[in-house]
Order: sequence, then C-alpha cells, then structure tokens
Amino acid sequence: MGEVIVSMKNITKTFPGVKALDNVNFELRSGEVMALLGENGAGKSTLMKILSGVYTRDSGTMEIFGTEYGDLTPKKAREIGVAIIHQELNMCRHLTVTENMFLGREKAGRLTLKESEMEAEARRILGDLKIDLDPRQTVGDLPVSKQQMVEIAKALSVNAKILIMDEPTSSLTAKEIDELFRIIRQLKAEGRGIVYISHRLEELQAIVDRVTIMRDGQYIMDSDFKDLTMDKIIANMVGREIKEQFPRVTCEKGEKVFEVRNLNAGRLVRDINFSLYEGEIVGFAGLMGAGRTETTRAIFGVDQKTSGQFFLDGKEVKINCPMDAIRAGIVLAPEDRKKDGLCIKLSIRQNLALPNLDLVCNKLGVINSSKEDDLCEEAVKNLLIKTPGLEINAGNLSGGNQQKVVVGKWLARNSRVVIFDEPTRGIDVGAKVEIYNLMNKLKQEGIAVMFVSSEMPEVLGIADRIIVMCDGRITGEVSAQETTQNEILKYATEFEKKQVS
Repeated sequence: MGEVIVSMKNITKTFPGVKALDNVNFELRSGEVMALLGENGAGKSTLMKILSGVYTRDSGTMEIFGTEYGDLTPKKAREIGVAIIHQELNMCRHLTVTENMFLGREKAGRLTLKESEMEAEARRILGDLKIDLDPRQTVGDLPVSKQQMVEIAKALSVNAKILIMDEPTSSLTAKEIDELFRIIRQLKAEGRGIVYISHRLEELQAIVDRVTIMRDGQYIMDSDFKDLTMDKIIANMVGREIKEQFPRVTCEKGEKVFEVRNLNAGRLVRDINFSLYEGEIVGFAGLMGAGRTETTRAIFGVDQKTSGQFFLDGKEVKINCPMDAIRAGIVLAPEDRKKDGLCIKLSIRQNLALPNLDLVCNKLGVINSSKEDDLCEEAVKNLLIKTPGLEINAGNLSGGNQQKVVVGKWLARNSRVVIFDEPTRGIDVGAKVEIYNLMNKLKQEGIAVMFVSSEMPEVLGIADRIIVMCDGRITGEVSAQETTQNEILKYATEFEKKQVS
C-alpha cells in the first residue's frame, strides 16, 4: 500500500431532521482496497457522495492527492480522478457501450463525432481489463454484471485513480463475482485506491486490505483486515454482539395454508406444484434465471398465468391481478423494493396507508385519521422501523427500513400468506437479523411464509424446507437441516437436455 490519497477529517452533513454524518474521519491509500462498513443509515453512501461531489459537506476538511478541496461537483471530482459506481447503475440503456463510456465528453471533429476513435479507445480499455465485450453492443441488452464492467471501464476512461464501489455484487452470480474480484485486484496492482461498500461480509477476505467502520453517522474505527475477526466487525457495526446470525425458531408444522397446482406462466414458470403450511418457512433456492421471482409474480397476479390453480385454506381462489391476491390474503414483498414495493416520494404514512384505504376510510371514502395513525404507529412499533417521524419520505430511509415499510403495509391486513423475494438484498447484518426475526414471528403466528433468496447460507439458516428451481421448473425439495449446499447446487443445475436440430 502506498501514500494517502484521500484524507477526510471531521466531516459533518445534516439533512432535514437527520444528522447523516457527525465529525467523520476517513483515509484511503493508493494500491489498497478499503472496505467501508456499517449498517444501513450509518452514513457510508453519504460520505462517498461528498467525496464524489454529489453532496456538499456542512463542515470538515478534505484532501485528495495532497491538495485541499472545498465543495466538489461531480464534474470536478471526475477531473481530479474520483469515480463512483452506484448500486443502481446509471446507464443509458438505449446507447452502446462506447456511447455510455464517453457520454458528456464525446470526441468531436469539426462537423461530426469521432466515433471510430472513441470505439478504438473503448476497445483498448476493455481489452486491458480482459473484459470480453463489443463496444458497439447496446448496454440494455447486457446482463447487470456486464453493465457493471462498463461502469468500471468508463471510470478508467477518465483515468480515475479513486474508485468507489457501492454494493457491487448485490445482483451478481458467484462466477460474475469472481470476475469482478479479478478486475479489482488488477486495479489495485496498478496503484488505484478502491473503496468497497458491501453488506456481504463473507466477501471481504478475498480482496480487502483495510476496514473502516461507521455507525449512526459516526466514525467508529479503522484497522487492517487481518487484525479483525468477523465477530468483531459485526459488533462494531451494530454496537452489540449478535449471538445468532440466522436465528431459528422451532414450531410444530400445522395445517396446509396455501397450495399451488400446475402453475404455468411464460418461459420460466413451468408446471409448478408446491404447498405451504402453518409453522414453517419455505425457502426457494436456485441460480439467477431459474424462475423463482417469476413464480412469485405469477402467484401474486403481476404476470398472467397460462394455467394453474391456487388453494387457500382448502378453497380455490382466483387470482388474475394483484388486487385479487391482496383481497384473498396473499401478499408479496417484491425483489426491487424501490421500483415495485414503495412510492419513494411519498411519506412512510402514505406508503403504509395506501394499500389499506379500505381499512382506514369510512363509508364515504374519507380517511379516519385516528385509524390511520393507529395502523401506521403499530407498524413502526412492531417492525422497529427507524425513522424520525411518519412524514419522512420512504426514499430517505435506509434499505433495511424501506424493506420493513413494504412488509408493514401488508401485515396490517392480517394476511395469510406472505411472500418475500430477496428480502435482505442490500441491507446490513443487523437489519437482516430483524427481517429473519419478523419471518419467525409470522411463522409462529401460523402465517405461511415463502421466501426467495440467492444467499445459500441464508436459505439453509432460516428455511425449514427448501424448494430448488432450475430453468423454470422445480427440480428438488429438501429439509433445510438435512441437506447441504452441494445437494442444493446439484438440483439448481439440473437443466433439461434439449435437442439441437
């Protein structure tokens, strides 16, 4: 590791009603990977947005490459070598790889753009990174992993020496993660400084040199990774010891609550049959593209099924749209909570009340404020939603608290079946445990719980029964406590042998 290239001291930032950063210190050196860790809402992203010019600080000093800077703009930050790769990738999906890489700084001749020159440079940078991509490809046609590689290539095209990666592996497969880590090691060897933000703590040992931990907007500690244990990292992140990463509650398996028979919907939901019972959590495992999310969407009525039946407490229910499912007592916390689960520009109160207007309105359709207050306050209390008040926009909450709002709006309806699709994606270890405890609470109350997860340890740790999918079909069903990751992976790779004409 080399010289200090970023030094941020006593950085403070306040938003309306929230002190996001409180005298935070941070250092980054050349040729190192620094893991910036903390729970959702700890202030990690806010600190990095100040470094990359997205936010301005209220107070504190910032030196980059030995020069002190005042308030940065994104353009100025790029010019001095800072690039940020956001968790939600900022790509123009209709443009090519080359056009995305040179967006806003196109090379122009007297009358036209120098397209061949830009394409040649894009090809050179991709080649240097050993990324197998055609610069002429449309970005929207690429998988998320390749789009992320384009973002890295874009950063290098402006000669970025400081790369900030925010949850870069949240949507990647194991093979794609290995490829990303290869590129990170290459960038580190070139002397670039990398800030790595992730809630997947098991990844750290593969690439990280040092760790900085934040909590509640404050700097807690920094240390060489080799001097820390995972338990110590978690304890400093959450401010307490977490005795069980995957808390399991034992319940007696009860009556059948929900049954799916011969469900077909599109290419990735093919002849699906399974049942959910009281007193158990059923996990759905499989590789990306296995059809798990598509199955949840077909059950909830988002995607139209071509055939199939649903039975709730022994009686058939017709589900042709989400409203049918909601009325029946079957609800979904979707994979993309910001896009499909929340109205992020509406308040917590409005998000909780919106799908429950029939419960809080009188016969004339006028909202009963007292009922609305009771419904919202109960959700915040029961789910431990961390917020200064109900009027805060849902988009201003941390990822874990956003997930709780999504779940809270459904629990107000006394639902019989709750489906979670990737419920812990992008949230910290403390918030994950709270989501697991919530699932266990539903299980104890006799509510049928189904959840989709790409995290194998999570499925094995929380589920009672695991259903494995591959290529749109159920290929295996096992008891979580009597199986192994290898057995699940075997079922998850049982692709059909198709004849090639």
